[in-house]
Amino acid sequence: MSRRRKSNSSSQPAQPQQASGKPPQQQQRKWYKADLHLHTPASRDYEQPGVTYLDWLRKVVERGLEIVAITDHNTVAGVGAIRQELEWLTRLEEQGRLQPHEQQRLDEWRELGNKVVVLPGFEFTATFGFHILAIFPPDTSSRHLEHVLLDLKVPPHKLDDGSTETGATTEVLAAYRIIREAGGLVIAAHVNSTHGVAMRNFPFGGQTKIAYTQDPNLDAMEVTDLDRSGRSTARFFNGSKPEYSRRMFCIQGSDAHRLDTDPRNPKRLGIGERATELLLDEPTFAALTGLLRSKNFDRVRPARPADKPFDALEVVREEGNSLMQSFHESATDRSGKFSNILGDICAMANSAGGVVYVGCRTGKGKIKGLANPAQLEQQLRAEVEGRMTPRLDIRFDVMQSQNAKVLRIQVPKGADLPYALDGNKFYVRDEAETSLAVRDEIVALVKEALGFEHAPEIEEADAAAEAVADDLVVEVVDMAEMAALGAAMPAGAPLQPVEGAPFYLPMVGVEIVGVEQRNGLPHYTIRDLRNGHVVNNVTRKGARKLWSYAIQQYEDQPAARRAIEWRGNAGLVYAEKRAGKLRYDLALREGDAIRVFYGVTEDGMDGPWAQFLQE
Repeated sequence: MSRRRKSNSSSQPAQPQQASGKPPQQQQRKWYKADLHLHTPASRDYEQPGVTYLDWLRKVVERGLEIVAITDHNTVAGVGAIRQELEWLTRLEEQGRLQPHEQQRLDEWRELGNKVVVLPGFEFTATFGFHILAIFPPDTSSRHLEHVLLDLKVPPHKLDDGSTETGATTEVLAAYRIIREAGGLVIAAHVNSTHGVAMRNFPFGGQTKIAYTQDPNLDAMEVTDLDRSGRSTARFFNGSKPEYSRRMFCIQGSDAHRLDTDPRNPKRLGIGERATELLLDEPTFAALTGLLRSKNFDRVRPARPADKPFDALEVVREEGNSLMQSFHESATDRSGKFSNILGDICAMANSAGGVVYVGCRTGKGKIKGLANPAQLEQQLRAEVEGRMTPRLDIRFDVMQSQNAKVLRIQVPKGADLPYALDGNKFYVRDEAETSLAVRDEIVALVKEALGFEHAPEIEEADAAAEAVADDLVVEVVDMAEMAALGAAMPAGAPLQPVEGAPFYLPMVGVEIVGVEQRNGLPHYTIRDLRNGHVVNNVTRKGARKLWSYAIQQYEDQPAARRAIEWRGNAGLVYAEKRAGKLRYDLALREGDAIRVFYGVTEDGMDGPWAQFLQE
């Protein structure tokens, strides 16, 4: 069904315009299929000579796309070419001078244009080759778009080239700001691959990567693995890590430089071959921007064929229990008071937020579901209101999978830490486990709420790690100096963040930072690498699972007696699958000393640690 107003008059502009129809409040929200990264023959590296712009639009409609963006390299020549042809044909029609074949062509433009929202934009090449998608409202003039490119320091003589190479242009963060201030939507292109701001396979993470992926002017990130459960880039940017605390919208696009996928190279996708579905009130630029600047992350999903629809519950079940999600097949537990569910809600509020699913278990088995999710929601709301302090706003909704209904409870990270059940039970989330907080964890939550810094001993440990930074980086490039000189990025060379030394510690797992003997019993001090919290007086007998494992390894198989696989100053001590996940013990060499990090999962192995990842 067409959602675009058809022309009833020959004087109506024929170029693709914003969809119209019922007002938003009268429309039913629905999923729209979008591909926001499409090239046309205006890009110099377009792969199919002879393709016309009408051929391009035909393929867009054939693929069932409802929202698309034209994102040629550093040019809006493709946008201009389409507009010029439509304006010329419309003028001939008004003057009664159209030939039959021209009338047929104009009619086809209009018919196709009524079926899809076409947004103008470009793919900008920032300093050092990072790619950024800039997408604008459909009525944005070509002159305005070119002014934006000029503000981004694309040379005037290259505005029509469509080349990925433009010389020294604008730094990434400045580009985000310029595009946003010009009225554009800012999306980091293919962040997890070549020219992506997530700097995959660079030998460090660091302040630069954090800035490039967390900047407030960045609306979303395009990834190439959104449909891949377990190891997707989107999971890394889900807001669970202190350094990457802003959860990011992740979408996918085809980056198509051709109409159809290249049969000789399946990685060279065609139009719409990797698309995103967006739950919108209407297919407009305003609705798209409103979604990507909201916190409604459940309204974005990868597009799939009609016979294999995307099942969000199936994906999260495969991922299993984690820091930010838990599963309960039944609503009640032994006490019959929803204590396990309430404990997870409290723990997630005290940690990074998350989602609790009630009515299913992890894995691929049959879903039990709930007979009356509405009644359960009402009961849980009353329990949270009555037993949790301070007040916490949580969202309930119902998901359906395998003809079964599951209650989803979305828990935000609390703004008024710490949260407690029944006034005195403080829970924390430790990876996939909820536990009562010990004294030092409660103190850490209070300090976090009051804005206190980490303990001095932790800052000293981080300073020691920074001292070995040069040994972890193959080659150091001074970003500021190179930008000033207008130099190109050396092939394969990593970036040295301007702000200071990058982070070199894993972002998940624990480290034993001290031990004290009391009456012959060792009491350990353990650091949580995820949030920097330090817990004292931990014994092997009373420790949680990961803490107990770390103490056991420390006592029974010290790193000094293990065959460590060293790569520079980073080392792999041990790897095995435990609790459904592959976990790593890692080592960092600091002079004659060795620091060991226990139970690190893939989510925490950024920068130099990524080289030890195993399938």
